[in-house]
Amino acid sequence: MQLQTPEGYHPLDEAGVKAFVAALPSMSQRLGGEPTAWSVGEVGDGNLNLVFLVDGPDGSCCVKQSLPYVRLVGPDWPMPLERAFFEHECMVDHGRHVGRLIPEVYHYDPEMFAIVMEKLSPHIIMRQGMINGVVYPKFASDIAEYCAQTLFKTSTLYLPAEEVKQRVAVFAGNTELCRITEDLIFTDPYRQNERNRWTSPQLDPVKAAFEADSELKLAISRLKLKFMGSTEALLHGDLHTGSVMLTPDDTRIIDPEFAFYGPRGFDLGAVIGNLLINYFAQDGHAAEGRPSETPRAEYQAWVLETVEAFWTGFRARFIEFWEAEGTGDGYPHDLFADEAGRSALAEERERFMDVLLHDALGFAGAKMIRRILGLAHNIDLEWIEDPDIRAKCERKCLSLARELVLETGSFNDITAVTRRAREVAAAAG
Repeated sequence: MQLQTPEGYHPLDEAGVKAFVAALPSMSQRLGGEPTAWSVGEVGDGNLNLVFLVDGPDGSCCVKQSLPYVRLVGPDWPMPLERAFFEHECMVDHGRHVGRLIPEVYHYDPEMFAIVMEKLSPHIIMRQGMINGVVYPKFASDIAEYCAQTLFKTSTLYLPAEEVKQRVAVFAGNTELCRITEDLIFTDPYRQNERNRWTSPQLDPVKAAFEADSELKLAISRLKLKFMGSTEALLHGDLHTGSVMLTPDDTRIIDPEFAFYGPRGFDLGAVIGNLLINYFAQDGHAAEGRPSETPRAEYQAWVLETVEAFWTGFRARFIEFWEAEGTGDGYPHDLFADEAGRSALAEERERFMDVLLHDALGFAGAKMIRRILGLAHNIDLEWIEDPDIRAKCERKCLSLARELVLETGSFNDITAVTRRAREVAAAAG
C-alpha cells in the first residue's frame, strides 16, 4: 500500500500534544492550570504508534496516535491510520462488559487518528515486571474475567445474529493489521523472509528444520485458515503480556488495535503462549544464566500456576455466563427448555470448552514460534544478553510450541500443558 496522510492529519510532537489537548475543554478542565504548566513525554516503545503522557496540576491523560507506517520499520512499511478507529471501537465495545479492566476513554479524534484515554500510573508493562520476578496475584482472575466477558458477550451465544453480523462488518475493515498477523505469525517464520530474525548461528539448524517441516506447516496453515475464516467473537487480537499494564492490585488491558471478529482460541492462546515464553526465559534471567546458583524455580512455579488458573477461571466463568445469559441465536434457548434439553446442553458446553482449549493451545504454539523465528520478538528472551543462554531457552520454548501445534489433542487439560512444560524445561540442551 502507499503511504497516506489525509488532509488535516499530522504526527504529533510534544508541543503539538499540548495544543491538541488544550483544544478539548473537558481535558483542559481535567488537567487543570494552563497548558504552559503541563508536562508532556513521548513514551511509545511499541512497534506501531506514538504514545504521549500528559500531566497537569490537577490530572493526567494519555494520548495515543497512529502513524502512517510501522514504527518498528519506518516509512518503508506503510500502515493505515484507521487502526486507531478499530482500537477505539473495541475499547468502547469491550468496555461495556469489562469496566475498569481497560483504561477509561476520554476522546477520539477521527481526523488526527488519536485516542485520549486514562493515564495508568504506577502501572508497568507486565513483561517488564515478570522479567524482574514480580508476582501479580490478581492477574489470572482478571485476565480470565476479561476474556470470558469479551469472548462470550460479543458472540451469538449472547447476542442476536443480526447484531453480531453488523459488528463483524465494522471490524472487517481492519484488513492490514489482520494481514500482519497472517504473515508474521502463520507464514513468515516457516519460510525465507527478510523480516525474519533469530538468534544466529545458534538457532540456524532449528530455523532450517522448521522451514522443512511439512507436517508443522500444514498444522500452522490450518490455524491460519481458522484465523482468517472464523467470526466467533470480537477479539483483542494482540493479547500478550506486553498489552497488559498492571500493579499487584490492578490489571488493565491496553492496545486492542488488532481487534477483529475471529476465533476465541486466538486471544486465549496469546495469553497462554506468552506466559510459557516467560517461563522458559526465566533461567536466562538468573545471574549469568546459572539457575542452579540463583534459582527462579519459585517464580517459574507461579508462572505455570498462573497458566492453570487463567484457563480454569476462564472456563468456569464462560460456562457461568452461558448458563445464566445464553440468550443469543447460537444455541436457541427454547430448543433446550425441557430437562432432557438442559442436560444435553450442559454436556455440549463441556465439549465446547474442550475444543476451545485445543484451539487455544494450537494458537499458543504459533505465537511462541513467531516470537523466536519471526520479526517482532519478546523482551522476555531478547533481554537475555548471552546468545548461547538465550538460544538454550529458545530451543526449549520452540520444542513445546511445536508439540502444542502438532500434538494438540494429546493435551486433555491445562495441567497436561504445564506438566509438559516442566519436563521440557528439565531436559538437557
